[in-house]
Amino acid sequence: MKTKIFITTALLGLFINLSRAGEGMWLPLLLSQLNEKEMRDMGMKITAEDIYSVNHSSLKDAIVLFGGGCTGELVSTQGLLLTNHHCGYGNIQKHSSLEKDYLATGFWAQRMEEELPNPGLSVTFLVRMEEVTAQTLRGVSNSMSQKMRDSIVSANNKTIIKDAIKGTHYAAQVKPFFGGNQYYLFVTEVFTDVRLVGAPPSNIGKFGGDTDNWMWPRHTGDFSMFRIYANKDNKPAEYSKDNVPYKPAKHLTISLKGFKEGDFTFVYGFPGTTQEYLPSYAVDMTAFQDNPIAIGLRQQRLDIIDRAMENDRLTRIQYSAKAAGIANYWKKMIGETKGIKRLDAIEKKQSFESAFQKWADSNPETKAKYGQLLPAFSKYYSGYVPVNNAYTYLTEGLLGIEMVRFANSYTNLVKQCADKSKTEADIKKISEQLKASAVAFHKNYNPIVDKQLFDALMKSYITSCESSLQVPMVKETASSYKGNMQAWSNDLYKKSMFADSVRLLAFLSGFDRGDSRKIEKDPGYILAKSVYAYLFDDFAPIVNAFNATNDSLQRLYMAAQMEMQPEKRFYPDANSTLRVAYGNVKGYKPADAVGYNWFTTLDGIMEKENPEIYDYKVEPKLKELYNLRDYGRYADADKSMHVAFIASNHTTGGNSGSPVLNADGQLIGINFDRCWEGTMSDLMYDPDQCRNISLDIRYCLFIIDKMAGAKRLVDEMTVVE
Repeated sequence: MKTKIFITTALLGLFINLSRAGEGMWLPLLLSQLNEKEMRDMGMKITAEDIYSVNHSSLKDAIVLFGGGCTGELVSTQGLLLTNHHCGYGNIQKHSSLEKDYLATGFWAQRMEEELPNPGLSVTFLVRMEEVTAQTLRGVSNSMSQKMRDSIVSANNKTIIKDAIKGTHYAAQVKPFFGGNQYYLFVTEVFTDVRLVGAPPSNIGKFGGDTDNWMWPRHTGDFSMFRIYANKDNKPAEYSKDNVPYKPAKHLTISLKGFKEGDFTFVYGFPGTTQEYLPSYAVDMTAFQDNPIAIGLRQQRLDIIDRAMENDRLTRIQYSAKAAGIANYWKKMIGETKGIKRLDAIEKKQSFESAFQKWADSNPETKAKYGQLLPAFSKYYSGYVPVNNAYTYLTEGLLGIEMVRFANSYTNLVKQCADKSKTEADIKKISEQLKASAVAFHKNYNPIVDKQLFDALMKSYITSCESSLQVPMVKETASSYKGNMQAWSNDLYKKSMFADSVRLLAFLSGFDRGDSRKIEKDPGYILAKSVYAYLFDDFAPIVNAFNATNDSLQRLYMAAQMEMQPEKRFYPDANSTLRVAYGNVKGYKPADAVGYNWFTTLDGIMEKENPEIYDYKVEPKLKELYNLRDYGRYADADKSMHVAFIASNHTTGGNSGSPVLNADGQLIGINFDRCWEGTMSDLMYDPDQCRNISLDIRYCLFIIDKMAGAKRLVDEMTVVE
């Protein structure tokens, strides 16, 4: 009995350490049960029902999943939407050319008729969520295999989804929580006519570039504006000139009142992925195996692309979005590994595991259920690390070569040509689609750059990846060239039509079924087919077998942690579902004798200005407004122009573009990043170092109004002073 009391006391200490205000990404459905009191004690003035309700309009009706991995918020009665510049970057880039370089100059539609459509872009509203654990797990038993369990769960979820959206235009999905111990249904409404309204030039929207990315202090005007369009009945519709601005059930009120350190804030958005409840073995693999490999491969890609962009303006337009995507996670992984080291995260996990093992062994029932969990994890990860490393070399290395990914997209055409049941019309349709995609691909492709990527990445793959886990064709071909990757790439890029837009488009223009043999003989296609065939046919089964084991272990480990700590208020890991994170506006100390203020100002932009570096150029108009101190109603009470601020809200990828709201539920900022010292928060949260970085909404409106001269857009919003 004394042992059990000791363990409980120790665990309570851990619980207190892990549940400080600021940590957690909470389901809005459960705020009234789990969080409302704490949020109100911290200063919130609205209710949980104001944040999420299915009975009346609430803040959730103003929040959207933007594209596939960001958040946006509605700020007018006419479907006007704010998100980050980096979230809209790809679509801004697609509209850019040497003649109209919107990345460099910015874009502002003067009238709704000038707003630009974006094929393929969608926004998703949450209609409602509900727990469906009992329905999902109907027929599941603890004795069945993971494969059988997954099969039953999948079948049950299909029925749940079918029933949930029957007779509606809605979509739905069922998502697992807590390792598959709980399940929730999400019913959604998807709009596909989303048009670009405005974006500042990149030297505002991406000020500081990759150098400042993930860093504080930050001076980035990271926002862009879109508008949702609907049919005359306010329902989703494909793009049409007849569509009209969407009328949302709720849009956010914008506050110009300002805020101060210590004020309550909350972030409402769609965080992507966190893994807070992993064992030490998993954290060690991520931080000290997976991350270093991926960092090294991405560094090679960035070095090559950056040099090419510096030397050619067209290449900069072609590769700017690609480089930003590569660099974003590259720098995040560097910070994450450093944070894991600084936080002694492995040691803390191991300390918890020691207490866990004592608890599990403390009585026959828990020993039978959980006593062998940690030894099983140890055995699993010792076998999985080499496989995971090879997977990283393949996905970050070989699939970092653009030709490989592009050529693989022709696999379906070859397959359909071999299918005698397919008509010539069927084949023609596919070839025409590929022709359109080829035009889009080559618009943003430089074969010289890709060849350099091939040389570097292929060399790293052959020399560093475990030989027994390499793609056989790649290993054999590299050997035939005696490891001379440049000789291989010289032949490959000279002979393959996939690197030559003129040859490829000519080939597709006159394509018929018999021409599929030319594709099959193309060296670029042969390479791509070999890589993907190995990935899916040979390598994936190995990875899937490990994943099935891990899923079973992690689900059991999650259940065990919750049973072991019944007093703990657990939050589920992020999985791209709508969440609320809350905390306070707050500075931090990243190192000894270093302290960071909670906000930055336009003064800092002028201090960082460097006309010789693209990312640090300052627009003449912005400099003029600064010199005149012409900030209008957007200045802070201290008379300066605030640019960004930090708070202790727990965020991750996917929260980009999320609204940051004050105690009254009013918009005060747009979340766009985390501080570098806190990027390990996906694995372990540190209240002293984890800060989310947000654009002050007043700077956003200042740029729209004073810089862009688009006051009509500000007038469209609901603003309080």
